[in-house]
Amino acid sequence: MKPHQIHIPTEIYFGRNIWEASLKEIGHLLNGTILIATTGRSLERLGYLGKLKSELEKYALEKKVVVFDKVSPNPKLSEVREGVEAAKKCGAEVIVGFGGGSAIDMAKAIAAGAQNKRDIGQYFYDNIEPEEGILPVIAVPTTAGTGSELSKAAIITDEKTRIKSGIRGRKLYPKAAIVDSVFTESVPFEKTMQTGFDVLAHAMESTISKAASPYTQMQSEYAIKTVGRMLPRLALNLQDIEARKQMSYVSMLMGINLGNASTGLPHRLQYPLGAFTDTSHGMGLAALYPAWIDYEYQYSREKVEQMISILAGASSHGKETCVYVIKNFIASLKLPVSLKEMGIEKASVKEMAESVTGNLLNDPASQEPDIIQKIYKRALEGV
Repeated sequence: MKPHQIHIPTEIYFGRNIWEASLKEIGHLLNGTILIATTGRSLERLGYLGKLKSELEKYALEKKVVVFDKVSPNPKLSEVREGVEAAKKCGAEVIVGFGGGSAIDMAKAIAAGAQNKRDIGQYFYDNIEPEEGILPVIAVPTTAGTGSELSKAAIITDEKTRIKSGIRGRKLYPKAAIVDSVFTESVPFEKTMQTGFDVLAHAMESTISKAASPYTQMQSEYAIKTVGRMLPRLALNLQDIEARKQMSYVSMLMGINLGNASTGLPHRLQYPLGAFTDTSHGMGLAALYPAWIDYEYQYSREKVEQMISILAGASSHGKETCVYVIKNFIASLKLPVSLKEMGIEKASVKEMAESVTGNLLNDPASQEPDIIQKIYKRALEGV
């Protein structure tokens, strides 16, 4: 039997209003020129970016703190190249990712390329794992969803080819993650629901995954239960501080699961969908999920029923019931339950299916013939 392995190389700091104290704890990592990769606009308007920059300047000493804020919600390969050049120009020694998963993924990609002669596109297209000259990354997430602060992947999109994929490697794990739920409290409704659903997707797919372990399974169950209770609370009241804190916590836990159990078919199918529509990760996952559950049930009936029962807080049996529960949950968050709601037409399915990359074998439903096209086609109408 192959042994289970749990790998968590990142120092983790979690709480509410703890980011300044946490920076003091990792001050030894911040002594040098720092580049902040951030989506920037709203964080700057709220004053968070200015406060973080001022605090980091205490640690950079005689060196400087530079802000790179040209980061799209779906980070572009051209933006990564621009960020790498910005890091080289200022002589960056530390990269801080401040924002949602996009900003943190950008920070990892910049860290991989800033001291490397190899073009970042080679890592992206040739599936080369970055191993030398990787700058240290400090991750400070401002959304509860992606778990990127604890994963080894930087997900980016080549806008020219409409390919969305990842640069992955163990040396891309952030050195430290400061998960402060206070930053999530100003996130608007739509993004809160989208990123929150991503937490649920990480929990469900890492439950189904053939790489799951008892440890990741335990975390998945807790996350599903928490999302099932807390995300609807936030849908009713975005100022629910306790719900914000708990969502940040399970998002962080699912970041650990990403690195140790990975995800399944919905994540692989969302990447082309996101590249084709330039829509958020969570929105695309939501639109795919009823169709995925419909197929996954045939291969993982007990696990699907268990997950849906935990989510609903009530015993759920049978494929139709499971699909109904997940579809209603998604709709209650005002997220799409079909690809047509996202502007996808039947003619796009073949091209999207041909763009799916990555390991599909962790997902039991991958053994279904033509499963990629089948899920896309069924998701067009929302099952």
